[in-house]
Amino acid sequence: MKVNGTHYRSLWWDDDKAALQIIDQRWLPHEFRIQQVDTLQDFADAIVEMRVRGAPLIGATAAYGMALAAKIDPSNAHLDKAWEFLDKTRPTAINLRWALNRCRAHLLPLPEADRAEAALKLAHEISDEDVGINHNIGQNGLEIIRKIAAGKKDGEPVRILTHCNAGWIATVDWGTATSPMYQAHDAGIPIHVWVDETRPRNQGALTTWELGSHGIPHTYITDNAGGHLMQHGLVDMVIVGTDRTTRRGDVCNKIGTYLKALAAKANNVPFYVALPSPTIDWTVDDGVAEIPIEERQEREVTHIQGLTDEGKIGVVQVTPAGTPGGNPAFDVTPNHLVTGLITERGVCEASAEGLAALFPDLSGIAKSA
Repeated sequence: MKVNGTHYRSLWWDDDKAALQIIDQRWLPHEFRIQQVDTLQDFADAIVEMRVRGAPLIGATAAYGMALAAKIDPSNAHLDKAWEFLDKTRPTAINLRWALNRCRAHLLPLPEADRAEAALKLAHEISDEDVGINHNIGQNGLEIIRKIAAGKKDGEPVRILTHCNAGWIATVDWGTATSPMYQAHDAGIPIHVWVDETRPRNQGALTTWELGSHGIPHTYITDNAGGHLMQHGLVDMVIVGTDRTTRRGDVCNKIGTYLKALAAKANNVPFYVALPSPTIDWTVDDGVAEIPIEERQEREVTHIQGLTDEGKIGVVQVTPAGTPGGNPAFDVTPNHLVTGLITERGVCEASAEGLAALFPDLSGIAKSA
């Protein structure tokens, strides 16, 4: 996608510098900063501190981290050490471990002398695959939007509510939940997007930055406004992303997603999840019981970053001194609240049968786990 008229991916390899470049998302939407990632510690910090965030982007970043590890020392012991070091960075998004496992499995059978080049090539492939996956998710989601649009009055937009940021900066490009929005807009279908602020990180602001850059009409709303809008018939569909989805279709996404699903169910609003296949954890069945939920620092809740009246980025405390903050980063939406899963291969019901039908080549992982 474009920033100020220039196409960017969320990360890219600079051949001249022989190093990975990332958009440092901590400063968005107010400042656009690029960071070079030079060390394994830099990779870990980028993931932990959410310089990069979003399950697909975390996975791609980890693949480049393994490429750096193979360049430094291609031995089995060092690759295993790098795997463990990067795997600890964030526990919930399954793409991280998916990418690490894929890299290690690809590299270990190779002669050590060939591993560095092969690792970098694989990291490029994983990034390019993510772009293709997300483009196809958009194509499949576009058909859902097109059907809703067919029942609207001339010129009336399809009103979409989304939560968190599942946009192009949460992936390598296109985004998951936003990809259908971009493609509907580009196809001339009028849409309007309700964007939840998504406390405590206010990642909805990133979504509005993206949508505004692309010219898509949108409104930034508080996290608690969605149910009210649904009650009054102002939401035609919900599309969210996912950080881990179980083999039966339970969806783990940014905290607050579960409440949106409950409100959608109560008001007969279709609730869709944009799901890239690397985000499916075929080894997990019950999302509530089995998916580890990351508990992040309380400072993210007690403090907030924004732009001051003087035009400077600053941090303020919003709670009384000494008040503790609880910060579970994700929640799980059970499959019975999900209308459908929008994948790169098509749309299916949120069930073991639906996912297995679309991904027969992958679903066998559960049996061997």
